[in-house]
Amino acid sequence: MGEDSRPVTQVTTSDAETQDLGERLGCTLEGGTYVLLHGELGAGKTAFVRGLARGLGIDPDEVSSPTFTLVQQYAGRLVLQHVDLYRIDRAFDVEELGLEELARGGAVVVIEWAERLAGPVSGRVVRVVLRDLGDDRREVTISQATD
Repeated sequence: MGEDSRPVTQVTTSDAETQDLGERLGCTLEGGTYVLLHGELGAGKTAFVRGLARGLGIDPDEVSSPTFTLVQQYAGRLVLQHVDLYRIDRAFDVEELGLEELARGGAVVVIEWAERLAGPVSGRVVRVVLRDLGDDRREVTISQATD
């Protein structure tokens, strides 16, 4: 993986602001990009994905956490593959889960609980770390890296 660009950190004060930040990122994404989300329960990962979906031309109200289905797919200007590894009890790599195929097909692959991946992800990668600061405040750090 290539060198990370300089991370950008912003504090949001509501779900709407977290979604707006996700939307701004979604507007810039290209097919084949992995968005790796890190953050504890309640940190705002799904709110961020709803905004990202809006930036891809997808109705954000359609987006829910795929906790019980592992992967949900949404169609917009690009296909969004929304993956949640929360209930996975061991580390998998991207190839084992078939996520490389999804990205190669031109989708944007968003992975919640990305820290549960066993190895690195190659290609265009955006890392998003969400930290709950309490009172609906979240610190969101976005960094990008490429192969």
